[in-house]
Amino acid sequence: MSARVLIVDDLFPNVKLLETKLGLEYFDTLAAMNGRDAIAICEKGLCDLVLLDVMMPGMDGFEVCRHLKSNPVTAHIPVVMVTALDQPSDRLRGLDAGADDFLTKPVDDTALFTRVRSLVRLKAVTDELRQRALASREFGIGDPLALAAAETGLDARILLIEDRPGSAERLAGALRQHHAVTIEPDPQAALVLAAEGGFDLALVSLDLDGFDGLRLCSQLRSLDRTRAMPLIMLAEEHDRARVVRGLDFGVHDFLMRPVDRNELLARARTQVKRRRFTEALRGAMQASLQMAVTDALTGLHNRRYLDNHLGALFAQPGARHSALAALILDIDHFKRINDGYGHEAGDEVLRGFADRVRQHTRPVDIVARYGGEEVVVILPEAGLAEAQVIAERIRERVEAVPFSVQRATRSIGVTVSIGVAVRHADDADPSAMLRRADLALYRAKAAGRNRVEPQAA
Repeated sequence: MSARVLIVDDLFPNVKLLETKLGLEYFDTLAAMNGRDAIAICEKGLCDLVLLDVMMPGMDGFEVCRHLKSNPVTAHIPVVMVTALDQPSDRLRGLDAGADDFLTKPVDDTALFTRVRSLVRLKAVTDELRQRALASREFGIGDPLALAAAETGLDARILLIEDRPGSAERLAGALRQHHAVTIEPDPQAALVLAAEGGFDLALVSLDLDGFDGLRLCSQLRSLDRTRAMPLIMLAEEHDRARVVRGLDFGVHDFLMRPVDRNELLARARTQVKRRRFTEALRGAMQASLQMAVTDALTGLHNRRYLDNHLGALFAQPGARHSALAALILDIDHFKRINDGYGHEAGDEVLRGFADRVRQHTRPVDIVARYGGEEVVVILPEAGLAEAQVIAERIRERVEAVPFSVQRATRSIGVTVSIGVAVRHADDADPSAMLRRADLALYRAKAAGRNRVEPQAA
């Protein structure tokens, strides 16, 4: 997978060295010689990943990283800190600033390419979610990027797969400052637990007794229920080749033993934040899709949903020979409610009316707000007689119990008129059936309201 990599370093030879290495692996590169230029490039969306030198005059790499990760526009861009500093405290500063990883100079080529490919894959998934989630702004949900970027990465459920009791307790003790930790020494039991437990993160020892920890990582990455769960490998110095293999097939991060307590907390927090960032974007996308087909006031489906699904029902092969009925419901004298009690009370009545209609229809039925105080119910596999029974049940329920309004301080008696129609074999589209239901509704109104009228014979 190719990508655009931004190299940020104030020393030109360092920039050229990384450009050459990445170019040989078919990555496109951009360069910035200072932090402010790097931020500007990222804000324009011109790169997929940042290789960021720490030691720069003016704005150093830590400050640049904090700026990028606190800005909703750039928070999703992976940042790899590149520096000659190699102490745990230096790595911790970078991770606390929001860095996704840390490479020490001189940069090992295998580690560089593996890290870049791994992070670019993750960003490709995030980018798709971001583009879809941005549509939610149009529906008044708020800014999904700002909500996602505000995630702290704390209070997570973490699964620790480690069969060394002493090591397991030390790691769990550190993590329990901010998270709930479950220790499971048995890899097979851990696989079942992970699939059922809803964990935010798993840490996997690569040197489990009698079992290949890397194979367990592979199994966790392949199962539908655990594929999205972040994984951190716990490795010994001699495991470096296996770590590279794990990163190559999608494991998210690793820690080398002896594990630094602070680095453990920082890397766990980074992975949880990234997981929740993705989940927040996915949730915003789902909400926007839901709002696109839902009436905001009543929670019923809207006219767009009705038109699309009713059209699909008529387009199905052999559809004209299967039963299908339509009800058009209209609240009687609704204008009097708005004029006498106010539009807010009218809205309360509409919401209550929608709830009662939902309660007396089936899961397979389509219930949609048609406009104003009108609701349409589509009843698959229902004939005229069955549809009339359902309509009468709704009418009786609406009339039987007054509607509470104005914070339940007043109640209003409400009735509904309903027109019923069924599909004819020669109906080319839904409009003819709905027209018959509308004419039946008109007759119900003319005959005194609060009644159900079937289509004309």
